[in-house]
Amino acid sequence: MYALNINLKGEKYAKEVLEETLKNNRVHNVIDNKTPIIKNDSTAIKVAESILFEIYGEKNIIKQKPYEIYKIKNYYVISGTLPKNYVGGTFLIIINSLNSEIIRITHGK
Repeated sequence: MYALNINLKGEKYAKEVLEETLKNNRVHNVIDNKTPIIKNDSTAIKVAESILFEIYGEKNIIKQKPYEIYKIKNYYVISGTLPKNYVGGTFLIIINSLNSEIIRITHGK
């Protein structure tokens, strides 16, 4: 068995970086709100599912496949579908492709 040589920076470093980032918007950052971070439907769905599974349960969300997904301006609008004549609601999530910000999550009844 090989020992891993890991150089952890620690929570103190994490706090320092967070504070620096919150205070100074000029620090190096790939997120420039001009270039999409989420570049395709499959990535948008992965982001959406990871959040929706935690909120509504994986089984509930998977039952709503196939998802409808549309990129409108810089936003992915993703919703679930239900079979015809099925009573119930579906999720809706809207994600900003430029910075991965979730701007809406809801689920119908």
